Amino acid sequence: MPVQHINLSYSWTPHQAQAEPRDQTSPLRNPLMDMLQAVRATGSIAGAARVLQLSYRHVWGELKRWEQVLAQPLIVWEKGQAARLTEFADKLLWAERQAQARLAPQISALQAELEKTFAVAFDPASHLLTVYASHDDALVKLREHSARQSLHLDMRFCGSVDAIRALNEGRCVLAGFHAPSQPDAHSLVARTYKPLLKTGLHKLIGFASRQQGLMVAKGNPKQLKSLHDLTRAGVRFVNRSPGTGTRLLLDQWLKQASIASGSLMGYGQEEPSHAAVAACIGSGQADAGLGIESAAALQGLDFVPLATEDYWLVGLKSAVNSPAVQLLMETLQSSGWATQMNALAGYTISPASGQIQSLKQRLPWWAHRTHKPSP
Repeated sequence: MPVQHINLSYSWTPHQAQAEPRDQTSPLRNPLMDMLQAVRATGSIAGAARVLQLSYRHVWGELKRWEQVLAQPLIVWEKGQAARLTEFADKLLWAERQAQARLAPQISALQAELEKTFAVAFDPASHLLTVYASHDDALVKLREHSARQSLHLDMRFCGSVDAIRALNEGRCVLAGFHAPSQPDAHSLVARTYKPLLKTGLHKLIGFASRQQGLMVAKGNPKQLKSLHDLTRAGVRFVNRSPGTGTRLLLDQWLKQASIASGSLMGYGQEEPSHAAVAACIGSGQADAGLGIESAAALQGLDFVPLATEDYWLVGLKSAVNSPAVQLLMETLQSSGWATQMNALAGYTISPASGQIQSLKQRLPWWAHRTHKPSP
């Protein structure tokens, strides 16, 4: 006979739920075992149905269905005789008692963990916020920090462009992206973000400033100091994926410096995050990659700063007054969060952290318009 697979499940019951026929101390329960135990205790299908507070038809149908699923008889069906379990059914109940006895500590721990986790959903003081964001070490810390404030961030890391698109498509409440602190209104970054963000529709929330630069091996053995150094023979580069803010920044810098992307050996080798780029360099698979200082520090790499950029959170204007977003803004303005930020390499907490900012004021490409002659 083929081995039967076991699928675990759970359910919710009110605290005043009535006692059931089997040992109520067991947190892991199975409807079939309850039915078999009830049949054994009462000697009939009707009695089992009364104990379980189910209809006779339901209990009878379920027992027949399980006999087909398991390809084994469960009840001795003799007319005029008390219903009794088959040897196979007796062995099922015995096996379950053995499993319950052996696994009771683990099952109880699992139950406690599930109850603790699901308590968040039933707690009116806790909030959930879905965030799609460009990968950022400070956001990882924020997720841990905010959970202690009853704010749970359901965070999905992706490219900056994909994050803002997710916001516009209604898949998240906030998006995280980054841009140079002094953006050029005609840059590739500006041309990419401008169609995605609309004044009057979106609101910026200040988060942090961070350093972008070259992550290189400890001691910088190849003396890489600039983008031009990446074009030297034998220098292996590792890139970020298209659609990420770091990739946008690199392509913009290459264009400004008149450097062809093909002159970087490894331009087509892509990694999904700063941490992955740093790991690639740390393992000796590449000599350099563009990323943030904190990722370099975690891998024990050297870092060559090239620019300061702002990391922003953005949401729809209609959502910024929601309890979850307001709680996030309060958290970002707290002294406890400032302490955590100051401990991260390459980060500076923004004076506008947790405050609503104007798109036109902070990202000046919206204010750049072609002047028309007066009528």
